[in-house]
Amino acid sequence: FSSRNLNVRFWKPELNLAPGVCEERDLCTDTAGSPIIYNPHTALSIEKQRQRLPVFKHRNNILYLVESFQTVVIVGETGSGKSTQIPQYLLEAGWAADGKVIGVTQPRRVAATSVAGRVAEERGAYLGHEVGYSIRFDDCSDPHATRIKFLTDGMLVREMMSDPLLKKYSVIMLDEAHERTLYTDITIGLLKKIQKKRRDLRLIVASATLDAKKFHDFFDLNESGDPNKDTCAILTVEGRTFPVDIFYTVSPVPDYVKATVETVMKIHETEDDGDVLAFLTGQEEVEKVVSMLQEQARTLSRYGMKKHLCVLPMYAGLPYNEQMRVFERMPPTVRKVVVATNIAETSITINGVVFVIDCAFVKLRAYNPRTAIESLIVTPISKASACQRAGRAGRNRAGKCFRLYTGTVRSYKCIIKKKNIYIYCTCTSSNVAQPIRIKHRNSPLSNVVSVCHYMTVFGMCSVISHSSVCAAGDPDVILRCIVSGFFANAARMHHSGSYRTLRDDRELFIHPDSVLYGEKPPKWVVFNEVVQTSKYYMRDVTAVESSWLVELAPHFYKQTCTLFVAAYICKFILCQQEALVEREKSRFPE
Repeated sequence: FSSRNLNVRFWKPELNLAPGVCEERDLCTDTAGSPIIYNPHTALSIEKQRQRLPVFKHRNNILYLVESFQTVVIVGETGSGKSTQIPQYLLEAGWAADGKVIGVTQPRRVAATSVAGRVAEERGAYLGHEVGYSIRFDDCSDPHATRIKFLTDGMLVREMMSDPLLKKYSVIMLDEAHERTLYTDITIGLLKKIQKKRRDLRLIVASATLDAKKFHDFFDLNESGDPNKDTCAILTVEGRTFPVDIFYTVSPVPDYVKATVETVMKIHETEDDGDVLAFLTGQEEVEKVVSMLQEQARTLSRYGMKKHLCVLPMYAGLPYNEQMRVFERMPPTVRKVVVATNIAETSITINGVVFVIDCAFVKLRAYNPRTAIESLIVTPISKASACQRAGRAGRNRAGKCFRLYTGTVRSYKCIIKKKNIYIYCTCTSSNVAQPIRIKHRNSPLSNVVSVCHYMTVFGMCSVISHSSVCAAGDPDVILRCIVSGFFANAARMHHSGSYRTLRDDRELFIHPDSVLYGEKPPKWVVFNEVVQTSKYYMRDVTAVESSWLVELAPHFYKQTCTLFVAAYICKFILCQQEALVEREKSRFPE
């Protein structure tokens, strides 16, 4: 195996190499070409390393703003130290006194656990004592001793159910707020309502690519128009501590999966020491690239290459123990290659990463109004995401980012972006679906939405009222509840072996990860979502009875059932007519 066989060629944007194309290197210093191949701070104590982070010079400013304002919006680039240092500054300033807790939310479980581990290491404390975390199925915290608690957005929402005012928290920090998950938006809206009841609660909204002005306008409770009475402030922190050189492909890449493998092997053969982080879109691509790289690594070993490759996957569905392997240190003779989805784009820091490979695509939820299906589709990343990915290479030392696209890629403004339309969208007077703004009281259909909410709660209560001891252990009760919520996502078995949706007769398949995959296929199913890869796959599938659909959603299936019956009648009449014609032909041959 030789690098001569590689088809991917990169060029570093320079004016003398590509006239008309500007250089795109976001550097903090002018040392882009300096041969820095190690972290010069590793020999320093942890306290000295903390002081070298960009956020340290803003320590007093942050503490002053938290003391003076109810909400502080902090915008800091990747590598500034927001996630690990700000909670410690608050702890050192006494915000966790009298048994209070400093809460830090993360959009992903692996981010919450990894950042908590790093902070505990810097504090010299056992994880789960002074510093802890709480994620789904894993609570590593002490209700009496934990002062800094990292948790996911969903876990904070669950805590609000038992403690609506979050009385045990003195400060809550929303980290990586730009990801805007469903739970993040719910948390943001509820925290604003809590702040109106608890003037002493402080909120910090931190991100690397946040629209600070919009969040300032939302959280600012000042209605007088006097800027001196604002309750929200904005602070910007510079980020990257080491330069990152950006490289583009000379020509468009036809297959970014194969190009990723070729680029990794080229880096392994020609570049100095340093780990590699490659971004792909989904689990299938990650596992495919990991398999291909492992085969290439075995080939190199047979040819006697001394430097070995350790290829590790990283995606949301990976078991927790497997996810933690990417943070392990490798021997000097081993280069670590992490193949990840966008889960590695924010929050988590993989020490030793020097080279980043950006495929330029990501999987996002999108709603197709023609098919009435919300699915995961592969779409180009934003410029902000591209900067975030490049920043992964500049955390510990100077790095390089290889982008698998040309430097002339243009970006277009999105006309309409629908995300989880069942939750976020409403109708304006112009009958155009638009996302509901965070300030729900400004919604044009606020009263209607409120009525729908109460009707939903009333319906849930009515279902609960029908429960009885004699029905305990009967799964049909749960299945009927699922049908009442997902009746629009129903599909029936087709004679071809696939499934067809009742709404528009679209062909679907059961996802290979489902327990129903490989079993005798049920005739009728409901599903939660559709994932589009090589086919349209249903996820979270449940077998149901067809009679439940008509019984529990008559308003939706009455007309549909009528159409089905009419179609069968028409088909029966046509068959009878064709049979009659055949009989007549046999009676009167020509």
